[in-house]
Amino acid sequence: MADAKVIPFDDDRSRSGGASRPARRRTGAGGPGSGRGDGSAAPVSALPGAQVPELSGQFPEAGEGGQEPRRDAVDGSAAGGWERRIAGGLAFLRRRVTGDYDVDEFGYDEELTDQVLMSLLRPLADKYFRVEVKGIENIPSDGGALIVANHSGTLPLDGLMLQVAVHDNHPADRHLRLLAADLVFHLPVVNELARKAGHTLACAEDAQRLLEAGEIVGVMPEGFKGIGKPFGERYKLQRFGRGGFVSTALRAGAPIVPCSIVGAEEIYPMIGNAKTLARLLGIPYFPITPTFPWLGPLGALPLPTKWTIQFGEPIPTDGYPPEAAEDPMLMFNLTDQVREQIQHTLYKLLVQRRSVFF
Repeated sequence: MADAKVIPFDDDRSRSGGASRPARRRTGAGGPGSGRGDGSAAPVSALPGAQVPELSGQFPEAGEGGQEPRRDAVDGSAAGGWERRIAGGLAFLRRRVTGDYDVDEFGYDEELTDQVLMSLLRPLADKYFRVEVKGIENIPSDGGALIVANHSGTLPLDGLMLQVAVHDNHPADRHLRLLAADLVFHLPVVNELARKAGHTLACAEDAQRLLEAGEIVGVMPEGFKGIGKPFGERYKLQRFGRGGFVSTALRAGAPIVPCSIVGAEEIYPMIGNAKTLARLLGIPYFPITPTFPWLGPLGALPLPTKWTIQFGEPIPTDGYPPEAAEDPMLMFNLTDQVREQIQHTLYKLLVQRRSVFF
């Protein structure tokens, strides 16, 4: 680049090319006599602690309305960012091909979950369902905790959105390990992806091991009764089973965090259930919605509802004696307490929301 020209600040020449006004003397900090008597420009003084760059090729080109960064510097930064992304992607692929990555005893692959699976689910949560998360501070920063949530939506997208909500919003970058039904681990491809994402079988033994290891575990006690209920019963909690999740939390001494999810009920409004077809396919239900199966694959697209996920205040369990896990009355009372707290929060969120889609 050619040497930059020093343009006096008092240059008043017009853009039309007319004659310039006589140059006025610059007054420095030292008073009127601090300028040069010969009319030449005084040297630029640096601020304390600052360095004055060389005049040649160091100043950015001035644009309309102020200085702009040099184009080559901007392009270089962008190119460097793409180079880092490409290098990171190649390194990730190399580790996958060579098997140089870690999985835990349950098959959880943290690197694949963080870099691939969450990246695929995040646009769905942030842009499509526009999930709003409340009460994330109720999930402890360390140690195990059991998140108990309502289940709905015909397809279990709420579990995946719950996982993204914890992963992306918790200040301690905690990961949610969901307990899934047997059917999930009988499906090809889905089985492997579920294991890689940290999901495990919904059994007391696996849940207790995860809690004792200090993990955040998620459970949806309604099961298929929750996601397969008709649209007319939306946001009405189904039975929470026999309270096995409470017994597990008591044995591990982990707090129970109630969680309420609003918005999932309307993504696939289930207006019918083809039970005969469901039995032939070996699935709990075959949903009929206003768009499915009438529109074919297009009917499987969920409606873009607005979601809210709220985590309630944790219910401590570490103050109970070890034998409390075998007390059926205590388990019933705690189960009912969790269920009532979730149901109450659901009603409150429904009253607060303006629209299903906004």
